[in-house]
Amino acid sequence: MTVTSPLLQAIHRELNIPLDYAERTGLPAYQEVALSELVVAQLDEAGRPLVLTKPAAAALASMRTAAQQRGVELLPFSGFRSYLYQKGLLAAKLHKGIALDDILRILAAPGYSEHHTGEAVDITTPGCPPAEEIFETTPAYAWLKEHAARFGFTESFPRGNPHSLVYEPWHWKFSVK
Repeated sequence: MTVTSPLLQAIHRELNIPLDYAERTGLPAYQEVALSELVVAQLDEAGRPLVLTKPAAAALASMRTAAQQRGVELLPFSGFRSYLYQKGLLAAKLHKGIALDDILRILAAPGYSEHHTGEAVDITTPGCPPAEEIFETTPAYAWLKEHAARFGFTESFPRGNPHSLVYEPWHWKFSVK
């Protein structure tokens, strides 16, 4: 499926996203969840709201509590992202002189990010920088690998994923059971 909304088509033209992006990556297009479906799951370390759908927020809270009971602290740092927010992330990297093909290995094009659903969350733990592969060496990651599915979360982009995206041990997607 390719993007069909006029907004996404304009964003893709502006960013020079290849027309065959969906075919090349195999990523599905995601519709942006309605704002009325979102709740503040928590405040992040900087006091900014982390926003998810109500079911994802409840599952995340339960998962964090269960991890804490085992001495593991899960620190979510990114949740819902609008198409325009995703565009801004890509544009900022382009502005820094990073090649578009390199950016599209670390960020999905607007319209193709699981974050648009309000059910994807990026997680780190104290002492580990956000969105870094080193997260895989932490007790938090080991706990997630063993227990996240019980709460409806799966790791979206494991090593060697078929989408040509970098390995993201920090990125977890909620699916209603």
